[in-house]
Amino acid sequence: MISVVCVYNDEKIFNDFLLKSLKNQTAEFELIGIDNTSNEFKSAAAALNFGGNKARNKYIMFAHQDVSFLPNSWLEDTEKFLDSTGSFGIAGIVGMSEIGSSNQKRGRNIIKHGEPPEAWSWGNRIQKPEPVQTLDECLVIVPRSTFDVLQFDEKTCDGWHLYAVDYCLSAKERGFGVYVLPMEIYHLSKGAVNKKKFKLINGPLPDDYYEILEKVIKKHADTYKIIYTTCGEWNTLYPVTLQKCSFLTKTLTYLHKVLKYK
Repeated sequence: MISVVCVYNDEKIFNDFLLKSLKNQTAEFELIGIDNTSNEFKSAAAALNFGGNKARNKYIMFAHQDVSFLPNSWLEDTEKFLDSTGSFGIAGIVGMSEIGSSNQKRGRNIIKHGEPPEAWSWGNRIQKPEPVQTLDECLVIVPRSTFDVLQFDEKTCDGWHLYAVDYCLSAKERGFGVYVLPMEIYHLSKGAVNKKKFKLINGPLPDDYYEILEKVIKKHADTYKIIYTTCGEWNTLYPVTLQKCSFLTKTLTYLHKVLKYK
């Protein structure tokens, strides 16, 4: 059985997406909703550790408020995948492999995004669980036994970014496997270029992203030369400020191509 932990700051979105989707599931589950509309928690790591410590089941799922599961047997099917995967530290539905010549080619997922829902053109669609370096924060699953010995790092990730990335890197350093699952979800948020509005929906990345990134890099620099995330690849040998400039340049170049050939 899966415990579902969600910290939400918009009750309507939480009810219309995650909660509504859970009510249609064929499998039983435990829901631990954390109301953060009053900003009681200052970081995702602190809120999710609080919820995770309340969980009573074999697997703990940490999901965003704007996620819906496809199909209604999603929880049931996912638990079967998890049981057959063997020993692992964390699994998710959007992952970043170390294999590939570009950020897009390293992506692994079968997610749907946006309004109306459409398959995400970024990354490679998968048909079976695959090992990856990191996972996106929209949905991750940690075995209760792993969470008992490794929780989200509230000191390094003291905001709302990169907490799953940091967890994946820490899990791998302890010998745990990190996997992306071929389970389809719908995620309202869309980190991509909106051709109609002519702007980057998720960018440029906020300053606090880079502040946490700098701490994540410092923490894992002895183990990883490159940290791959859905937002980009980050070299642990170079200052974040330089990489921030490079990332913005690449983003603007990509945007120019998209708008030119729209």
